[in-house]
Amino acid sequence: MPISIGELRRAVGRFETDTAGMVEASIRTAERALAELDACAALIDNAGEQGQRSADLIRELAAKEAVGQVAAELDMLDAVAGRVWESAPLRRLLNSVLGRDAGGAPDGEGDGVAPGVRTLVEAELPALPSAYDDGDAFDDLMALAARGVELAPRLELAHAERISRVAAHLVSVVEGAAKSGFAQEGFARASLSEARRAWALWERCLGERRRDLGR
Repeated sequence: MPISIGELRRAVGRFETDTAGMVEASIRTAERALAELDACAALIDNAGEQGQRSADLIRELAAKEAVGQVAAELDMLDAVAGRVWESAPLRRLLNSVLGRDAGGAPDGEGDGVAPGVRTLVEAELPALPSAYDDGDAFDDLMALAARGVELAPRLELAHAERISRVAAHLVSVVEGAAKSGFAQEGFARASLSEARRAWALWERCLGERRRDLGR
């Protein structure tokens, strides 16, 4: 069973008159604390591995334009990250008992300041060409339609680039969070939030392509 906070606080101090017993209790407490930390580290490692697998799967699903399956994968990552975040108070306590500075722990184990998460805004994506954007006025609908046909290859390319760029950003954001096993909570939360926003933008880009190209 996981060691309790009360047990950790009492373990060393209840043998004030028995030096040997105090040392023995301290050793047992340290051993249990280290075992618990090992379990927490395994949780973080497993979360990181799952995050990378999810990033790889999202890349494949995005290529298939499986919108719902990508959303389900993001739901699963929220749950994985949540379990890591729930372990943070225990990790801090155990490090304190062992006399460690959690803030100086290696990347992926501490709760220090994490780098920011790059956001992708729609304005960064290639613009969609339109016959209505031309400066020349068209005398009739036939001329407008002809201009639309002329622009069709450029429009198709622009849609493809927009969709590809957003999908790549989504995968990159998930990979970034996975590298630390979601242990840097602020960074991981921001990453998963940006992943959700990127997913919504990706879905919108797919919808715009259907609207313009019928597929």
